[in-house]
Amino acid sequence: MPSLTLGDFELSIFSDGTYPLDGGAFFGVVPKIMWSRKVASDERNYVQAGLNSLLIRTEHPRTGKQNVLVETGMGNKLSDRMVKFYGQPAQLLANLAAGGVAPEDIDIVINTHLHFDHCGWNTIRNNKDGKIVPTFPRAKYYAPEGEWQYARRPSERDAISYIPDNYDPLVQSGQMTLLKGGEEIIPGISVKTFSGHTAHMQAVIVESGGRTVCYTSDLIPTTAHIDITWGMAFDLYPLQTIESKKQYYAKAIPEKWVTVFTHDANTPWAYVEKDEIGKMVTRGI
Repeated sequence: MPSLTLGDFELSIFSDGTYPLDGGAFFGVVPKIMWSRKVASDERNYVQAGLNSLLIRTEHPRTGKQNVLVETGMGNKLSDRMVKFYGQPAQLLANLAAGGVAPEDIDIVINTHLHFDHCGWNTIRNNKDGKIVPTFPRAKYYAPEGEWQYARRPSERDAISYIPDNYDPLVQSGQMTLLKGGEEIIPGISVKTFSGHTAHMQAVIVESGGRTVCYTSDLIPTTAHIDITWGMAFDLYPLQTIESKKQYYAKAIPEKWVTVFTHDANTPWAYVEKDEIGKMVTRGI
């Protein structure tokens, strides 16, 4: 469980496990001869993708102690067809429990967007009656409003990425607040829209003690994607991904932000820097 102290905050990475993902889909137009230098693949061309959630333990004079969970992984409600593609690691709750964190301990859940591998543990199916209920019963949930509106009528291209049971019951009950973008959730934790992967995906920015950590979600999913032009085939707006990366790096590099990589199975966070020839590189924390 990687952890770091950020001013008054304690940040920890909790994983929902890893899953196989087609390397061509993961790296889009980047040729295998290039991405295979950075990531190993099996005989089927699959690579191992991570499912990294960020837990922020906070204490503030106004709001008191709070536990904020960014992303909830893949969850355990995938269809049989999707399990054939991705498996169903479903390790987040067990890993949180091993770290002494129960579902009732979570005060806030933030989803950067609503793809199934980012909000799967938002809800669970009740064993008694099969009803969908919140996994984190006390939590206030947050997600981008534009993302939810799109998820109600997705395109044929990405309809498989959305599972309404992960979010619709929370919106209907009022437990999920829909965000315009740019809001401060609690002091020191805010969201910012970085479109490209989807139109309304938001990063989560954590600031305390003069330092910043940013959960970039699928803007920069792994350390292998730090190059400006390296994106995923899943990005709906690949040219906008490039512009959003430029915008992110314009602050993150000179201000020495820690970048969290949502899908990196080995390196959940690092500094992103430019070397002497201008190439993007990572440096450990």
